[in-house]
Parts: sequence; C-alpha cells; structure tokens
Amino acid sequence: MRLIHTLYEPNGDGPHPTLIAMHGFGASALDLLGLAPYIADGRFMVICPQGPIEVPIGPTRGYAWFPLRMGSPPDRDAIDEANKAATEFLNTALVKYPVDRKKLVILGFSQGGMMAYRLAFRNPSKFAALVALSTYLPPELKNEINDLEALEALPTLVQHGRADDMIEVTRARQSVETLRSLKVPLTFHEYDCGHEITADALRDLSNFLTEKVLEPIVKP
Repeated sequence: MRLIHTLYEPNGDGPHPTLIAMHGFGASALDLLGLAPYIADGRFMVICPQGPIEVPIGPTRGYAWFPLRMGSPPDRDAIDEANKAATEFLNTALVKYPVDRKKLVILGFSQGGMMAYRLAFRNPSKFAALVALSTYLPPELKNEINDLEALEALPTLVQHGRADDMIEVTRARQSVETLRSLKVPLTFHEYDCGHEITADALRDLSNFLTEKVLEPIVKP
C-alpha cells in the first residue's frame, strides 16, 4: 500500500464495520487512531491513512493531503493527486483487511474532511455514512456528483466548533445548506469549542454511527 497507515481492529475475525479516518493538515496517521476504542465502544475497525505530503510544523514535521496556499485557492492538480492516492489506498484496504463493505464509513477532520467529502461525492454508493469534522464542503464538488440518488441516501454527520479559528463555523453552515439543497440525509451539531473533537462530539459521533450504520432501522 502506497500510503503509510495505522489500524485499530476489534476482537473477532470480521468482517468488521470499518471507519476510514483522514487526518487534518500537519497531523499524521496516529492523530485519530486514539479515538478508535471510544467510537461506538470500539466496534469499528479504524484505518487511518497518512497524507503523502510532508510539511514542517515548528521543530517537527507533519503530513498533509495537499499543500496550503495562503490567500489563494488550493492547487487543483495537487488535490486530484491526493484524491487518486486516497482512492487507491481505499480500494487496496478493502481487499487487504476484513472490511464489512456494507458498513464502510468515510470520516475526515479539517483538510481530511475535505478529502472525505470528495471521496464520498464521487462514489457515494461505496459508503454507509459520511462524517465531516471541523471542515467544509468544497463548492466545486456540487458539480462533480456521479450518483445523486446514492448521495441522497448517504447518512451524513457534520460537526463544528463555534469558536473554530482555523475554519470558521460559517463555512460549515454554508456546507450544511448545500447538503440540504442536495437532499442529503443530514445530522448537524455545533459545539462551544475550537478546532477540535470534544467528548460531546465523540458521544454524538458514536450515537450517529450506532443508529445509522451498526443498528439501522430497516424500512419494510
């Protein structure tokens, strides 16, 4: 597999409900892994790929999915390369690990959330749910939907801090309006916090995944 990654696997042989968790700018494959035992009581296998671009973060180094260009839009070619790498990683992970493909969730935090939106919008039928944390929906994705019917059936959770100074909550609210206009089944929570995942957010995430993925109510 081309991308470095970390893995949390529940007890048992599987296949397991699986969460692909994509970190934010400057973090690493270890960043979200620590949440795995606490998400839905550890019932999900959590796979955390690492962005392919190394970036300096003070005296250390972190990783990103694509470069940031202050005051300018992101490099579209770089984003396409990141999407290609993430898609290849996902397809390989589905073969390599005991993934329950009917209970596959894509989750992203910050820049990783933008990647999660992109993967889900381009292939919504692949996923049982989409989770976007402290991020926003890139506007151009509205014109890149391959399967609107599948997107309209994709349970989506958006969480954001009202005091987020990295990505303002107004951008999340705009994303929510776009999702609603597309008739995406949406759950939206705001929290009194910054650019982070709080205990309350983790509880709401667990409840969402339990209700929508682990124990969905099947309509006759």
